[in-house]
Amino acid sequence: MENRGEEKELSQDEVAVDAIKHALKALRKRHLVEEGAHAPAIVALSKPFIYQGSEWKDKAENLEVELQQCYKAQARLSEQLVVEVAECRASKALVQEKEAIINDIQNELTKTRDECLQLKVIVEEKTKALELVMSENQELKAQLQEMTVKAKNIEAENKMLIDRWMLQKMQEAEHLNEANALYQDIKDQLKASGIAQLARQQVDGVVRQSEEGAQYYGESTVPTTCKHRIHAHEGGCAAILFEYNSGNLISGGHDRAVKMWDTNTGSLTRTLYGCVGSVLDLAITHDNRSIIAASSSNNLCVWDVNSGRIRHTLTGHMDKVCAVDVSKISSRHVASAAYDRTIKVWDLQKGYCINTIIFHSNCNALCFSTDGQTICSGHVDGNLRLWDIQTGKLLSEVAAHSLAITSISLSRNGSVVLTSGRDNLHNLFDMRSLEVCGTLRANGNRVASNWSRSCISADDNYVAAGSTDGSVHIWSILKAEIVSTLKEHTASVLSCSWSGLGKPLASSDKSGIVYTWT
Repeated sequence: MENRGEEKELSQDEVAVDAIKHALKALRKRHLVEEGAHAPAIVALSKPFIYQGSEWKDKAENLEVELQQCYKAQARLSEQLVVEVAECRASKALVQEKEAIINDIQNELTKTRDECLQLKVIVEEKTKALELVMSENQELKAQLQEMTVKAKNIEAENKMLIDRWMLQKMQEAEHLNEANALYQDIKDQLKASGIAQLARQQVDGVVRQSEEGAQYYGESTVPTTCKHRIHAHEGGCAAILFEYNSGNLISGGHDRAVKMWDTNTGSLTRTLYGCVGSVLDLAITHDNRSIIAASSSNNLCVWDVNSGRIRHTLTGHMDKVCAVDVSKISSRHVASAAYDRTIKVWDLQKGYCINTIIFHSNCNALCFSTDGQTICSGHVDGNLRLWDIQTGKLLSEVAAHSLAITSISLSRNGSVVLTSGRDNLHNLFDMRSLEVCGTLRANGNRVASNWSRSCISADDNYVAAGSTDGSVHIWSILKAEIVSTLKEHTASVLSCSWSGLGKPLASSDKSGIVYTWT
């Protein structure tokens, strides 16, 4: 295109030059014609003046004027030629600019075409990948349908096995009832014959405590009045319990301290130090000589009550220890549960672990059965499980709650276990058959945490449980209804404990305040 522009410019210049040359030739030709026409006049003028007339003089003047006009016309044509040459150069520059723009547009068009080709290739690859994913999805759907069918079949088989298992348990319960009746007859005969020592031994898995370890239980009354308000701990109090056959209260809190209180006066009697983590649960031996604290520091601390010193620090758990209990027939065996999915059994005299139970669901609460041979555990998956302390085998389990179990309490006679859960229900189970024998609930009762503890009264007639709104609800087990609601706490209630003497009832909350009720 540049060559065409140059050729165009050269043709325009040549045309202009040719026009000028043609005009000059015409002027010369005209000049020659005029000279030939006026030749006689010029000859005459060259003669003496007397021969010249005025007519020739006028013609000469006219010719001179015409010659001047020809020169002026030539000058105008020259100016027009210069202007046209300048316009041609400007047109040439404009054409060059347009050609540069056209070249840029062509380059951009080429790049765009290349990008379109690349995008087309990418789209084809993505389309192939999408088709592959869709085919895999179809295969997975088919597999899912197959697995669903298998799951339904397994569920049906599982239901059948559960029915058979429940039937077997019912038969075992009947045999156990017969054995208990036989034991009762033997015990009555032994009492009648005066052989009291044999009646206190373990017969057919039923344990009776000796007179030395026997507990006194008073009739419980429904608490209605706040007796003491105790600022027990900084940062919250998650664990409280009473000494056996005593009104002395033990509390453990977020401040890592374990404190003992006289509930008659509300005064502090002793503080036990040495725990390096928050106290999440407490237990005490039946002789009231040792206190065990479950700690968030992954261990358990055992204090001697008389000296106030730590006897043992039980280590072995890999996560926070959230539950602890002491055997009902011996002060030697201790069970603990931690968030490392283990339950450990300890020999308190030697200070080491004698058995470890591993399970897939973390345990929030546990307690020993009355015979000391079984551990009841409540888990995050909502199931209540029974374990053999010697072998560590799972004896039985039941789906107690739809959400995590937070508390387990055994009745005085050991026949009923109370479980509380995050589903805000408090269920009573028969220990022999694991059948529900009662469910307690209240509209305003909301369990505060995974380790909120409820309790059964000493005479097995009442249940106490705290709530997130700061209230403590009291149920009658016989009537399965609320008989009292205690409202003094300003924070969520974490733990409740009933004295074995029948009163008082104690409750603790997240702000570290402990109330006693009568």
